Amino acid sequence: MRKILVLASAALTLAFPLACIQSARADNAPVDLRILAINDFHGNLKPPPGGIRITDPNDNTKKITVPAGGAETMASLVKQLRDGHKNTIFVAAGDLIGASPFLSAMFHDEPTIESLSMMNLAISSVGNHEFDEGKDELLRMQNGGCHPVDKCYRPEHPFVGAKFHYLAASTVDMSTGKTVFPSYEIREFEGIPVAFIGLTLKGTADIISPAASNGLEFRDEADTVNALVPELKAHGVEAIVVLIHEGGYPTGDYNECPGISGAIVDIVKKFDRAVDVVISGHTHQAYVCEIDGRLVTSGDKYGTLVTAIDLKLDPQSRDVISAKADNKIVRISALPKDPEQTALIAEYEKLAAPIANRRAGTVAETLSRVPNAAGESALGDLIADAQLAATRDEANGGAVIAFTNPGGIRTDIDKHDDGTVSYAEIFASQPFRNQLVTLTLTGAQIKAMLEQQWHDPTRPRVLPASKGFAYSWDPTKPEGERVAAGSMKLNGMGIDPDTPYRVTVNNYLALGGDGFTVLKQGVKPQFGVYDDEALFAYFQKNTPIAPPPADRITQSN
Repeated sequence: MRKILVLASAALTLAFPLACIQSARADNAPVDLRILAINDFHGNLKPPPGGIRITDPNDNTKKITVPAGGAETMASLVKQLRDGHKNTIFVAAGDLIGASPFLSAMFHDEPTIESLSMMNLAISSVGNHEFDEGKDELLRMQNGGCHPVDKCYRPEHPFVGAKFHYLAASTVDMSTGKTVFPSYEIREFEGIPVAFIGLTLKGTADIISPAASNGLEFRDEADTVNALVPELKAHGVEAIVVLIHEGGYPTGDYNECPGISGAIVDIVKKFDRAVDVVISGHTHQAYVCEIDGRLVTSGDKYGTLVTAIDLKLDPQSRDVISAKADNKIVRISALPKDPEQTALIAEYEKLAAPIANRRAGTVAETLSRVPNAAGESALGDLIADAQLAATRDEANGGAVIAFTNPGGIRTDIDKHDDGTVSYAEIFASQPFRNQLVTLTLTGAQIKAMLEQQWHDPTRPRVLPASKGFAYSWDPTKPEGERVAAGSMKLNGMGIDPDTPYRVTVNNYLALGGDGFTVLKQGVKPQFGVYDDEALFAYFQKNTPIAPPPADRITQSN
């Protein structure tokens, strides 16, 4: 049935009537098209705690935080931005779901899919996080149906799937040789066809669970797009918009683009000249750029911005003749709450409340996930400590060291007025709900694993380590020699390369996730509790919690 649905969707996409092209407006007045875009929503139905950081309009040397985001106000802004525009379409550049706060994640992101469908989202590219729970679960997000394990959360309102269409031009199911979702969709505006190509970054397999990527191939972004151009032109398409889950790093404010760097720059330069507009994401940045003569945009993260892109289409050439964009802040103070979204959130909050509101404990101050220069963070240290505590007993694994992956830590744990922390906040900091695994590794394998923190030198992944383990690294040393073997100590004693140690990681890392392939050599695996459960239990036993000293990882030179 899934194959039939996917193939049927592809057939509808390809069946664009050429007669419509010929019926384009006879006059020469350009056709206006407004594209509204978001990216990296990550299930933030409620406003993210951090809002958005922008340049202070009264002092450009300072930054201010603007409360922003949330489905209730984003829906209202989308409606406002549609008003007065004859031709509009709402699209997204991936990571709408996955790594979500508790309210969405508890229900396998069904609330987010419903919320965005209510906003009349039309098209989205897949992102890497769309694959967090595997291909079959992503197909369920599109096509509907109850979760295979947790069943239906609201039997009176069965989950019908997304009303918008996912696109996955570069993601191929190796068992069929076909893309998981259609590569593109063509929409007509006053007789002018516009193609939307959707795809994720080619490195997706390296940043999702190896189990989730099994059987899938993620192909080169530019090669994929360029190969589709002749096919689109054969369908009479001249206006092409790419929705790509890959991005860049600018140095300016949210509507600027000075000094942009990152993968998106080279990708855009490699695109066929037929590509007119690129809507990007993944890097959680906000920018409006011109790269290689083309408009390139990104709308921050967590629903804090909606990008309004205004195109003019030539009815004769059927191509884009001008393009401009403006990132609009989803200002909580300036926008009304959409009543449909409010009702949806309230319904799911009622279902989630008995679990979400459980008291974990208290914090003395905010536990930050932001690493220092050596790569160590307060929250990362605490999570590693919690995982060691959960697996230290011989019956639970006999661990002496624990490591966790920094990419799995998604938000700070903030200190509120009374310091109380709820289970929902614990979960939000680690929303992937990975299971703990305790393995036996030699001291030499531990060092080799630590060296893999720099296997991608452009994006180091320094693993938070549990209390008692310490080492030093030198960025000036060549690859494979950055960790000084003599600096590796456990409770003050040197790590012996030949001695076996019991080490706890999560199941994502144990399978070689984030490039830590050495961990696949670990033996005598013992599975434990889930990471969120370990942190919750640690809070309950050790509250009040204060940030631990940053003395585990040091950087020399």
